[in-house]
Amino acid sequence: MENEGASQAELVGEPAKEPPRPAQWLLLLALFGGNVALAIGPWFVRIADTGPVAAGFWRLFLALPFLVLLARANRQPLTGMPVKTLALVALGAVTFALDLASWHIGIEMTRLGNATLFGNAGSIVLLFWGFLVARTLPGRLEWLAILFALAGAAILMGRSLEISGETLIGDLFSVAAGLLYAVYLLTLQNARGAFGSWSLLVWVSIFGGPVLLGIALALGEPVWPQAWGPIIGLFILSQLVGQGLMVFALRYFPPLVVGLALLTQPAVASIYGWLAFGEVLSGMDIVGMILVGAALAVSRARAT
Repeated sequence: MENEGASQAELVGEPAKEPPRPAQWLLLLALFGGNVALAIGPWFVRIADTGPVAAGFWRLFLALPFLVLLARANRQPLTGMPVKTLALVALGAVTFALDLASWHIGIEMTRLGNATLFGNAGSIVLLFWGFLVARTLPGRLEWLAILFALAGAAILMGRSLEISGETLIGDLFSVAAGLLYAVYLLTLQNARGAFGSWSLLVWVSIFGGPVLLGIALALGEPVWPQAWGPIIGLFILSQLVGQGLMVFALRYFPPLVVGLALLTQPAVASIYGWLAFGEVLSGMDIVGMILVGAALAVSRARAT
């Protein structure tokens, strides 16, 4: 998400005249800085005094006016979207809201490294969706990737079950979030070329926010925060800084580099999960993370 694990920055792709390429060090700083900012988001979800789904609502709601300003600053249209496209965006926004709700619940229940890693599982789904659409069989490297993903997930979930049943359920919520994020991206793929990334995120927030609020209320979560610090940190780092840096950097890097940089997120989450919450990783946990991480890197490298 977040994906984040996931992140919404994958909605870039609008055709535009390429500006002069920034310095390489600046691009690398943006790429890794965006991943680190996104990785810190689960910390704020964990310490917020609202419910986890309510935190997702505030993440979208508070960021909305800033997204509008970013869309305007980049001269991206906020109106004039065809009805059919708007309906697809609304459907995608609902899917994203379910993704965010599932991931935030997973963050509360499992280890932060697991939640962040599984929340990015949508990359693997997209890889094999491409083979399905093209009606071709995966190659050896792709089969190896899915084998690594399954083996790594089995190790991590087995270790979670040793801790508690709740931790395993948190893993499953995070995996579900990764799958929902893949559906979200596929739903909006035809709208990417017609509207700018910031404009699209404005409409995703407009449609997705009420869904998250409704889920939070249905679950009986506390919605209004008593301490605003974690909520403000969540929307600034995850929705503005993280997404902004990724939107800036992604167009300049090949998929393999993006996939390797993506592995910064579970690494950072595991480190502060250990330091702040005492979430210790065993040798087998690290092996499982390496296997899933390798599968994610391959899936990004094979992305078109």
